[in-house]
Amino acid sequence: MKRIMYIEDKSTGLDGPARIGRVEFSRSMRSFYYRGRRFEKTVGYKYNCFDAETGDAYWISGPKKNGRDKLYGGVVEIDEDARVDYWTEIRNAPGLAHLGKCRS
Repeated sequence: MKRIMYIEDKSTGLDGPARIGRVEFSRSMRSFYYRGRRFEKTVGYKYNCFDAETGDAYWISGPKKNGRDKLYGGVVEIDEDARVDYWTEIRNAPGLAHLGKCRS
């Protein structure tokens, strides 16, 4: 199963680079797959999973309808294959579907 999700790299601190993209779930829902990487679910204060290969911390969650996904604000990149669905289905703003970034 694939879903549009918010993905933020927390490996260098609380405010890392972020993306909106399609994430595939394992059958057990304990692993995520994104851009050829596997992320394992865990428990953390400002992260909820880690890269299975590098151990780097990440926050992966469903995107908010108001677009305020980043804890400290900033620009969020939107993957091309998720862009139109993100703006129309999640944000309910089809007029912005041409944008590949949003400010959180």
